[in-house]
Amino acid sequence: MGDMANSSIEFHPKAQQQREGPHAGGFGCTLAELRSLMELRGAEALQKIQEAYGDVSGLCRRLKTSPTEGLADNASDLEKRRQIYGQNFIPPKQPKTFLQLVWEALQDVTLIILEVAAIVSLGLSFYAPPGEESEVCGNVSAGAEDEGEAEAGWIEGAAILLSVICVVLVTAFNDWSKEKQFRGLQSRIEQEQKFTVIRNGQLFQVPVAALVVGDIAQVKYGDLLPADGVLIQGNDLKIDESSLTGESDHVRKSADKDPMLLSGTHVMEGSGRMVVTAVGVNSQTGIIFTLLGAGGEEEEKKDKKGKQQDGAMESSQTKAKKQDGAVAMEMQPLKSAEGGEMEDREKKKASVPKKEKSVLQGKLTKLAVQIGKAGLVMSAITVIILVLYFVIETFVIDGRVWLAECTPVYVQYFVKFFIIGVTVLVVAVPEGLPLAVTISLAYSVKKMMKDNNLVRHLDACETMGNATAICSDKTGTLTTNRMTVVQSYLGDTHYKEIPAPSALNPKILDLLVHAISINSAYTTKILPPEKEGALPRQVGNKTECALLGFVLDLKRDFQPVREQIPEDKLYKVYTFNSVRKSMSTVIRMPDGGFRLFSKGASEILLKKCTNILNNNGELRGFRPRDRDDMVKKIIEPMACDGLRTICIAYRDFSATQEPDWDNENEVVGDLTCIAVVGIEDPVRPEVPEAIRKCQRAGITVRMVTGDNINTARAIAAKCGIIQPGEDFLCLEGKEFNRRIRNEKGEIEQERLDKVWPKLRVLARSSPTDKHTLVKGIIDSTTGEQRQVVAVTGDGTNDGPALKKADVGFAMGIAGTDVAKEASDIILTDDNFTSIVKAVMWGRNVYDSISKFLQFQLTVNVVAVIVAFTGACITQDSPLKAVQMLWVNLIMDTFASLALATEPPTESLLLRKPYGRDKPLISRTMMKNILGHAVYQLTIIFTLLFVGELFFDIDSGRNAPLHSPPSEHYTIIFNTFVMMQLFNEVNARKVHGERNVFHGIFGNPIFCTIVLGTFAIQIVIVQFGGKPFSCSPLSTEQWLWCLFVGVGELVWGQVIATIPTSQLKCLKEAGHGPGKDEMTDEELAEGEEEIDHAERELRRGQILWFRGLNRIQTQVCWGGKNG
Repeated sequence: MGDMANSSIEFHPKAQQQREGPHAGGFGCTLAELRSLMELRGAEALQKIQEAYGDVSGLCRRLKTSPTEGLADNASDLEKRRQIYGQNFIPPKQPKTFLQLVWEALQDVTLIILEVAAIVSLGLSFYAPPGEESEVCGNVSAGAEDEGEAEAGWIEGAAILLSVICVVLVTAFNDWSKEKQFRGLQSRIEQEQKFTVIRNGQLFQVPVAALVVGDIAQVKYGDLLPADGVLIQGNDLKIDESSLTGESDHVRKSADKDPMLLSGTHVMEGSGRMVVTAVGVNSQTGIIFTLLGAGGEEEEKKDKKGKQQDGAMESSQTKAKKQDGAVAMEMQPLKSAEGGEMEDREKKKASVPKKEKSVLQGKLTKLAVQIGKAGLVMSAITVIILVLYFVIETFVIDGRVWLAECTPVYVQYFVKFFIIGVTVLVVAVPEGLPLAVTISLAYSVKKMMKDNNLVRHLDACETMGNATAICSDKTGTLTTNRMTVVQSYLGDTHYKEIPAPSALNPKILDLLVHAISINSAYTTKILPPEKEGALPRQVGNKTECALLGFVLDLKRDFQPVREQIPEDKLYKVYTFNSVRKSMSTVIRMPDGGFRLFSKGASEILLKKCTNILNNNGELRGFRPRDRDDMVKKIIEPMACDGLRTICIAYRDFSATQEPDWDNENEVVGDLTCIAVVGIEDPVRPEVPEAIRKCQRAGITVRMVTGDNINTARAIAAKCGIIQPGEDFLCLEGKEFNRRIRNEKGEIEQERLDKVWPKLRVLARSSPTDKHTLVKGIIDSTTGEQRQVVAVTGDGTNDGPALKKADVGFAMGIAGTDVAKEASDIILTDDNFTSIVKAVMWGRNVYDSISKFLQFQLTVNVVAVIVAFTGACITQDSPLKAVQMLWVNLIMDTFASLALATEPPTESLLLRKPYGRDKPLISRTMMKNILGHAVYQLTIIFTLLFVGELFFDIDSGRNAPLHSPPSEHYTIIFNTFVMMQLFNEVNARKVHGERNVFHGIFGNPIFCTIVLGTFAIQIVIVQFGGKPFSCSPLSTEQWLWCLFVGVGELVWGQVIATIPTSQLKCLKEAGHGPGKDEMTDEELAEGEEEIDHAERELRRGQILWFRGLNRIQTQVCWGGKNG
């Protein structure tokens, strides 16, 4: 690693020379010095600091900063530091330009075929065969010369080219806006990350990008370090450096042993202060990033070599996309037996981008491949039939000879047939699908921002709609996370409210105030309210805030105590972690002895108490019997009121008997209990309603918490997670593990399957329990459908569970960086109701795609059959290539916009979730697609074969090549478009509802698009002329077209009346004209594996489908380019 970084200094040769004057800009260290310092570790680094600067404060002096006061907050000084030492920002890879995206869109196979055909057709139209022979070659346009139309042969080719350009531009624009949105999201996530620094002796939260060399930064449990630095002072600090080194063991950091802190690493325990020594491209992460050439040119090499650094660099830079932890695990030696299987799994997971395919995209892949194949077959048959028909008719029946001068004319016929064939293919392939998915997701993500959901992985939004289980934290998610002490047990008395200070023994009060003020993070404070009459502001750990608030309620103040014993005077700190469940601080007494203060979960700490203070403030023995007594009389009643109980204790050591401070069990034992307090964390008022909505929507809510079981049960009952009289389980972590492990201590899935369906509350759970539960539910195959699990988490230790879940929610306010890193969605207001909103949006995405599919497939089925039968019977498709392109592309693109932007409604929460394996096209949709196809085909064939009689116009059938457009075919085209327009309104409902207009005005986009399409259609028909093969229609003809269109709505009601349950016969009897569309659809129900479809994709080289994959690559690798 060291030599890697050395080699990278060559990256900035110019910058180095200009920056390093005698002493860079008046500072006592140059950029190169600091960079080489940060490459050292442990003892080497300490030695280097001692040689060069004396000690860390010497380094601070050289950097012109104070270890306690920090930098003076003046803009010019900060700017100067940025110029000399660089900014804390790693430049992202350049986004694709619009032209590159256009080029990508042009790679589409069907489009290429169309372009070629169009160019051939153009070329041929400019070649005029000698006039006289034209009779010999069969019926080219007779009488066309008089109208001067023969020259117009080039128009069709040109029009096709034009529409291709349109498609390409639309596709490219969509990709571009998607990328732009994605980057906006990215930068929003980056800006959200703030870090605590000391400037002018005050604590400030500054955006990570604003950190400069010389800043004094506060590091604490759960932080992801944003820059390199040297530790000035630390308490029990442990860092996970796996993202840089691949070693999973936590590294202990201390100012006198190993003070080097590196960017991109996670703080797993403890707290401290560091001086920032390298930022941005000069930090260790930045150096790796630069070596990787920030993406682009070395992409391939990077994928092979840079996997591990990749993880490191992304974690700090994009803060958003991939699981640095998981990536790093590729290099990790497997440690414990239990950790082994987990890491193994993580390792497998690390090699694929997160949650490779969402449920929906898997289903769409398969469907699209099948439709593509069917389309290919149809178009091939169409071309073959047309060519054979022409050849037989011309050369066999009419007995003509192939003359050399006639070749261009014949070739022109063949090109026309080919174009028709390609058009059939174009119409058959639903290239609007990927677009609809993208638009729907992008739209939802944008709107979900307003609902306090910051989506980090697009597909999470849609997976959420299928969620069947939510495992939620208690603190802060279900409760307000504004904690207050409401009951206490002091000096043998149980106080149900805050006692008057005068009622307490001064000695006890004094000890209590000291124990609370000193034994809590000094960053935790209670500040005066911002507005008059508001509540005081709680800063830092909420449990500690409650205790400090208790001190204030007792009319005392914690600040003077802290000033008397500042943080650097603390002798030893054992910080809180999920294993200890307690925190202890040691101070030196004036007489040379030591005093230890401890606080923690009451059932754990009371076991370590041997004495307790009585009401005179004297020690009294505290035996196990007394303890059981206290648990029954004090702690359980508090817990049953939903209070969290915390025990506060102390212990004195004389000057002569200094213990071995590293032997924690010795030190934190033999304690004297000062008090037990009950802390209330009220349930958020809106949570019970939200949980009721979830239960109605078929989602099981489970509470997983570190609190004790009585508190957890009380809160669960208040929220409505458990209802009286229901059959449910509330377990503690220990009991849970006992039930799910066999004699060897291994977890067995069938044992888990007995527990999880009834489990509603898991209390006193460790992070591993949470992970086990989530994994168990996801892997379970009992029950009628597979479970899709969402999990909320805020702590560093929730990382594995968040990563394992189908959707991980991290808390935006209380969440640590590590949790946010592992999550898919960040709840910016930490509120459970936002999860319900996410479910709504997720289901809405699914429904939008269904609506679009229903509409799209009807268009496809009808257009393909019309083109096919039309071509076979009349040697010419009733819908011309350009018309098909208009119908297909504009309708596809516009319809996907219109149907994908329907806002969600509460009614979405009234149905059960779709499982992982429900087919995409439900029976009802199937009924709608077939029903409408029957109506449309009947109308179109009627018009095609007897339309001229009905309207009393010339027949357009069997028209020669290059003849002017006929009214007959224009009416067919217009009717077809009108029917699609009205069917679009029908498609708004996919569950067989009656009222298709419900809420239509709530969606302005839909209205605009339908009216817009209608307007353009009028223009095309009346003024499209030759390019669109249209001739203007009279008002009466227009009214008939409209009338038939409106018939769609009426017919929709007729279809809705047919009960879906009688559809089985329809399925078996799918013979009529609907035969080929049945094959498309039936296949959609066939559930073979998705990867099989993927393989087919490669084999069939159906590249139009790249659209969907493109979305995916953007979703999965967005982080890379981010």
